[in-house]
Amino acid sequence: MVETITADQLKEMIDSGEDFVLFDTRSPDSFEDWHINGAENVEYSGSDDELVGEFDESELDAGDTVVTICASGNSAESFAEYLEREGHAHDVKTVEGGMEAWSMVYDVVPIATESDDLVVLQFQRRSKGCLGYLVGSQRAGEAALVDVTRATDVFLEAASDHGLEVTHVLDTHIHADHISRGRQLAEKLDVPYHLGAPAETRDPQFEFDPIEPNDVVELGDVEIKAVHTPGHTTGMTSYLVDNEALLTGDTLFVESIGRTELQFADKDARDGARVQYETLHKVIMTEPNDVKILPGHFSVTNDGEYIDVTPGQPMFSTVGYLWEHNEILRMEEDEFVEHMFDNLPSKPPNYEQVIATNAGEYEPEDEDEETELELGPNRCAATSDSAVADD
Repeated sequence: MVETITADQLKEMIDSGEDFVLFDTRSPDSFEDWHINGAENVEYSGSDDELVGEFDESELDAGDTVVTICASGNSAESFAEYLEREGHAHDVKTVEGGMEAWSMVYDVVPIATESDDLVVLQFQRRSKGCLGYLVGSQRAGEAALVDVTRATDVFLEAASDHGLEVTHVLDTHIHADHISRGRQLAEKLDVPYHLGAPAETRDPQFEFDPIEPNDVVELGDVEIKAVHTPGHTTGMTSYLVDNEALLTGDTLFVESIGRTELQFADKDARDGARVQYETLHKVIMTEPNDVKILPGHFSVTNDGEYIDVTPGQPMFSTVGYLWEHNEILRMEEDEFVEHMFDNLPSKPPNYEQVIATNAGEYEPEDEDEETELELGPNRCAATSDSAVADD
C-alpha cells in the first residue's frame, strides 16, 4: 500500500542520507524550471491515470524505496499506485501536497551571539532560499520578526518556544520573489510594522511605521538600528543588531550580491548599479570585520543545489571574510557596473505581480494563487554561481 508522507518527512529523509529514488511526475518544462536535487522526471497524468513520459522500470532494484512528488500531490499518488500495481516497486511513498508543500518547508537555526541577552534565529525556506529572522532579548522577553513570509506560524512558534513576545515586525524592503506577511501579522498582533522610511520611494499603498536611517528599535537592551542600503531597491534598509550582525536583506549575500535591475530598468539600470556599489563600499564594508552578514536569501539552482550553504546550518559570513573573498566587491566601480549586466540570471517568476502584492496594489484571489506566484527558487542574486573564492 502506498504510504503518504509530509514534505517535512521528505526533508528528514534527505538530511539523514536515507537511500531512496525520487520521481517527479510534473511536465518536463515544470521540472526543468525547478526541482529537488537528485529527482528524476517521469511525467504521469493524474487525471487520465496513465504514463506520459518514458519510464524504465529496469532502473529500479527490488529493494528500492521510491518516493513520488508532483505539483500538488495528485499525479504523484497515481504514479505511486501504478508502480505498486505493476510490481515495479514495493516500498512506495508519495509526498502529500507535492512541490507546493515542499515550498513551505523551513529550518529554524540559532545564530551564535556574543551577548547572552541577544537571541537571533534564522528561518531558512529551503526550497526558495528565503531567509527571515527573529531578533530578541532574553531578559526583556521581547522579539522582533524580520522578513516574515506566509509561514507565520513557523515564526510565531519559534518566538513562543523561546519565551518571547513579538513586539515589532519589520521588512527590509518590498520583496520581489515572495509574498510578505509582515504587515498582516503586525496587524493581527497589534504591534508596529516597520519599513525603512526610504521605502516611500516605492509608493506603498498602505500605512506603516517608518524607520529613518540610524533610528533604533529597542527590545530591552537589544538595539536594532536602521541602515539605509539602497541598490537592490531605493528603499532597501538593513538592520544592525547590537553592533554584532547586519541583516542585509537583498544587498549582500554569503555567496554573491543583490541584483539591481528588478527596480532600476532601462537607462536607470547602471545608475542603480552605481548606487549598489556606493552602498557596499561606503556603508556595509565600513562595518568592523567581525560583524556577521545575515542575508535575506541564499541561492538555490533550478536543479535544487545549494550554493555555498547547507540547509539546517547557520548561513552567514562576516564583513572581513567577504571583503577578502567576494570577487565582485574587489572590482573597481566601472568594472562593477558592467559586471552587474553580464550573465544576469533570469528574473524571479511573477516578480512584477509579487511586487504589486507586497506594495498593496494587488490582492491575490486566494492561497492557491499566492502559492502559484511564489513557486520556484528566488533569483535575487546578481550571479547564478558563487562570487566568493575559497582560500
